[in-house]
Amino acid sequence: MSFAYVGLIGSMSSVFGQQTVPLCQPPNAGEYLLLVVSPTADNQKQLRSALPPELKTINCKYLNETVTRIGGFNKIDDANRWARYVSNIVGLSAIITTRPTTPDVQPQQQAQLQQRQQTVYNPQALGEGYAVLVDYYNRPELVNSVQQVVGGNVGFVSYGQRPYLLAVYTTNQTEAYNTLQKLNNGGFVASIVDSRKVILLRSTVRL
Repeated sequence: MSFAYVGLIGSMSSVFGQQTVPLCQPPNAGEYLLLVVSPTADNQKQLRSALPPELKTINCKYLNETVTRIGGFNKIDDANRWARYVSNIVGLSAIITTRPTTPDVQPQQQAQLQQRQQTVYNPQALGEGYAVLVDYYNRPELVNSVQQVVGGNVGFVSYGQRPYLLAVYTTNQTEAYNTLQKLNNGGFVASIVDSRKVILLRSTVRL
């Protein structure tokens, strides 16, 4: 998933005393990052008390939401396991995102794909489940490549007021994580998010 970052992360020791929450740092190449939505100090304290001290955590802003960033996962299974733990024990929702080991990001000046999809569509929120999103960096030619990886049509959505390709929308968690892993292995910047926060613009993208 694409991140926008300004400035540097502040000290981890004064998370709760900060009035201004910094923007999140991106994951390292090949790293799986867990972002737990934790908007209140109580959420953050409860989460930290439920996690072992060896897990590095820091509070930061991601898509205008306050999250707890948990990094250091080299395998998607580990990130998945901790995401389930956080959901079951603490009751907070988590986002898993990653970054390909050999990214090739060359954003274009014009969002060609977004412009092409502004013709006829009926925006609507997706239902409960998991959405696997791909940041296409304003490169419409990635649509065909993503279709080949997922073996089907690709949608066009808005999440956090930004456009993404919708690789998969499903209520099956295993299917969502398997798709994320396939996309990551293919060199795409992808993430799993709560599908209820995703606005579907077009169910099928046609170039």
